[in-house]
Amino acid sequence: MEGMELLNFQIISNVGDAKSFLFEALKAAREEKFKEAEKFIENADESLLKAHEIHIKLLNQETQGKPIDISLLLMHAEDQMMSTELLRDITNEMLLVHKKYSNKI
Repeated sequence: MEGMELLNFQIISNVGDAKSFLFEALKAAREEKFKEAEKFIENADESLLKAHEIHIKLLNQETQGKPIDISLLLMHAEDQMMSTELLRDITNEMLLVHKKYSNKI
């Protein structure tokens, strides 16, 4: 595996890590372990940042006139990244809700 395929899998892998961290954050928030939940969200952000760095490489390549091959794998990577970003936003909101109703805000 090399080139574009490897970059796609790196995005998918980092986004998968982020998604796992976010579900752990939701669980911790539900159990009122708010510091732990915040740490999981930070870890998710770090994983998403790694995925974004790879994504930016692809965007830069495209803007420099070096077209990239659009594949089902790339579309999957993009879809996973976008849905995980949405999950991160929802997780942050859920953390606030849990804090509010446990009177810890």
